[in-house]
Amino acid sequence: MAPEKLYEGKAKIVYATDDPNLVSQKFKDDATAFDGKKKGQIAHKGVRNAAISTRLFRLLEENGVATQLVERTAEDTLLCKKLKMFPVEVVVRNYAAGSICKRLGFEEGVKMKKPMLEFFLKDDSLGDPLITDAHIEELELVTRAERDEIERLALRVNEVLSAFFAERKVILVDYKLEFGIDSEGNIILGDEISPDTCRFWDAETREKLDKDRFRRDLGGVEEAYEEMLNRVES
Repeated sequence: MAPEKLYEGKAKIVYATDDPNLVSQKFKDDATAFDGKKKGQIAHKGVRNAAISTRLFRLLEENGVATQLVERTAEDTLLCKKLKMFPVEVVVRNYAAGSICKRLGFEEGVKMKKPMLEFFLKDDSLGDPLITDAHIEELELVTRAERDEIERLALRVNEVLSAFFAERKVILVDYKLEFGIDSEGNIILGDEISPDTCRFWDAETREKLDKDRFRRDLGGVEEAYEEMLNRVES
């Protein structure tokens, strides 16, 4: 009997397992951009993102950040703790790129004075809008204590990953994180960390090594994902 599909998103399919506290996440080669308006396929993306996420989640676990990863069960599949996900995404910005340049007029590539955290509502129908403290409080998306812990964890993730990528001559420009609550009530890191959810630039050439190559029709998309896998595993 085929496993029960719990959810299918833009980049992953989540299946039930025999254990109610565990799920299986299969990474897809599908690619989308601009709230699903642009669609395509990136060859071998699922396998590469699963491998990159596994390596980075293991790194974070070694440095005090709990994640939902249990083990990689196939090239494109991860066994994970089942989480009750918060309805917000956290974007960590070390350099200006993407939406913040359009919203606030930042020049792409400007380094932030300190890491910047932004919260976005997880709602595809609304385009995942940027939200303020007032919105979070009014909509009761997370409590103040939960938000404090999410911010603490996000900054710790940034500290660990920025140092890791600097050693590999990669600039960690910005990236998205998602958190949830496990069966024991702990707030832990979920989803994935990959070229789908991060902006990576080569430290010497500023060449883009992430999904922006797909978004902007720059070519060399598969090669960029392969390059990031090689650097992460080096």
